[in-house]
Amino acid sequence: MTELGTISRTEVASQSAELLPAREALALVNFTNITAVNVAIAVNAASVGSTAAANAMQYIVAYQH
Repeated sequence: MTELGTISRTEVASQSAELLPAREALALVNFTNITAVNVAIAVNAASVGSTAAANAMQYIVAYQH
């Protein structure tokens, strides 16, 4: 390269490239397990005039094999 960010036509012509195989062919086993858990419990029993609230965080785990 002669200048920063400039490529000559001869430099481009001297490069070579080849296509990658299809994604399915790159691994013998290609599957992903995804598990999502979202649980919340709010109980308001045997009390008069009170409220119950519940917040739940959601956890998502992905394993790719």
